[in-house]
Amino acid sequence: MGITAQYSIWEECKMIDEQQQNNTNQPLGEQTEEKQAMTSDSTAEINANATQSEVTDQVSTQANVSGDTATQSEDSGVAATEAAGNESTAKEPAVNQQIESLKAQVEERNTQYLRIVADFENYRKRNQKEKEDLEQQVKRNTITELLPIVDNFERARSQIKPQNDGEMTIHKSYQGVYKLLVDSLKRLGVSPMRPEGQPFDPNLHEAVLREPTDEYPEGTVLEELVRGYYLGDRVLRHAMVKVAAPKEDAPSSEENQSSPANS
Repeated sequence: MGITAQYSIWEECKMIDEQQQNNTNQPLGEQTEEKQAMTSDSTAEINANATQSEVTDQVSTQANVSGDTATQSEDSGVAATEAAGNESTAKEPAVNQQIESLKAQVEERNTQYLRIVADFENYRKRNQKEKEDLEQQVKRNTITELLPIVDNFERARSQIKPQNDGEMTIHKSYQGVYKLLVDSLKRLGVSPMRPEGQPFDPNLHEAVLREPTDEYPEGTVLEELVRGYYLGDRVLRHAMVKVAAPKEDAPSSEENQSSPANS
């Protein structure tokens, strides 16, 4: 029983004693009736106080149970937090190791990507250069096949001398074709060499004749026999030339005189 209930019962008992003292001078019948009424009232009050004390005890019990439950929940939460912290601490090295592994994989993929990009760029440049070289080679081969035709036109122009109007008409007609052919070669990047009077260069010229002379230094190109050509900045065909050679000295008079004597 709670403290409140005990205190209420004590006050009721005290009130009963006071009433009994006050009613000693009253008639017996009235005292008896009053006693019965007070007894019934006290009984009801006692029952009410008992019920109230039981309810208070139940509420206190439930409060204690709730408090215990809350305390257990708090303890469980703290324990769960500590367990989660311990688990995360235990997993931290594995997570760090996984992060380092992923970083290494990313670095490796980045290196492979850069290598592939560099290889592709080299392949593109090499392919472009091979394509340009192939186009240049095809152009060189085609133009080289046309150069003998140009040579024949030039020989005809230098050797044929028209004597009448009919021959002059024919001469002008094929010279017109020659001019069209030369203009087409120029558009393709072909240009003729002009080696006369220049020093002989084996990278550009092919010496087929030597002529002794003292008018030009040795190794000077005297005449171009077959025209050479450039294709762009490269040699398409070497020029066949005649080169100056030192003039041989005449035999001395003493050698001429000794020759008949020896004979």
